[in-house]
Amino acid sequence: MRVIVLGLGIQGRKRRDIAGNDCVGVVDPYQDEADYRHVADVPLNSYDAALVCTPDAAKMELLTYLLTNRKHVLVEKPLLSEHPEELAALARLAQTHGVTCYTAYNHRFEPHFVRMHEALKDGSLGRVYTLRMFYGNGTARLVRNSMWRDQGAGVLPDLGSHLLDTVLFWLGQPDEPFRLYSANRFENKAPDHCAIGLNGAVSIHLEMTLLSWRNHFFADLFAEKGSAHIQSLCKWGPSTFILRDRKLPSGRPDENAATLVQPDPTWALEYRHFLELCERGEGNLANDIWINDVLQRLTRDVLEGRCP
Repeated sequence: MRVIVLGLGIQGRKRRDIAGNDCVGVVDPYQDEADYRHVADVPLNSYDAALVCTPDAAKMELLTYLLTNRKHVLVEKPLLSEHPEELAALARLAQTHGVTCYTAYNHRFEPHFVRMHEALKDGSLGRVYTLRMFYGNGTARLVRNSMWRDQGAGVLPDLGSHLLDTVLFWLGQPDEPFRLYSANRFENKAPDHCAIGLNGAVSIHLEMTLLSWRNHFFADLFAEKGSAHIQSLCKWGPSTFILRDRKLPSGRPDENAATLVQPDPTWALEYRHFLELCERGEGNLANDIWINDVLQRLTRDVLEGRCP
């Protein structure tokens, strides 16, 4: 597979390095080391797929160009639009031309995220009651100093999109709507701390912040037959997964814990997954359509101050 990278920021450099010899060119209007300034400058017969790592505002036009020209696409999350029909149009383009349009949510490839998915899939936990997730990093100052990131709903689409995709991965699409619980602008112009959730068949609480001075993630899932817990991601390690069996009528549960200390494996695993999807012409835009719907509604609540 011959790929090009669009956008040579932090993510673009990671994608380029993971693609290795597959990468035949880099497009960036500002970086001197880029091979091209605009994607239209790249000969169409020189590549098969594009890894799109640009600011959000440029994504829709780039994806339309690439899919129209029968190129597979991996695009960094989030893929959002104020006009939902634009995402549906991308899905039709990909289907018409038999190519993949895949939005990258690399946390699905965290080893302990996969273990959580498997524990839920095999039914060993029984009916799920509650899920709480927290995702925090300390990038508030970097975001504030960025030319384009400190705007709109801030941390909500940035980290919230990861958490919503994880809900899809573990539990599927909820029937109930998410609500905005809180949105704070402690240091930035756009929200740097948010909490959202729903109270339905499963009670879900998602918290995200740019003000966690030690980067951290956790998930606590409580269910009929036990509970499952994740502490941290591999990139911030150590990362631990704990599975507990409930004791009846009550008591200290049996516990199975696994801790990983290793480099982040998700970028390479996701790239291989993308190549496999390209062979089948499959993508994940249906997930994006749901995530976009949730985040657009919550963004309106944030911007209009509709928050308890």
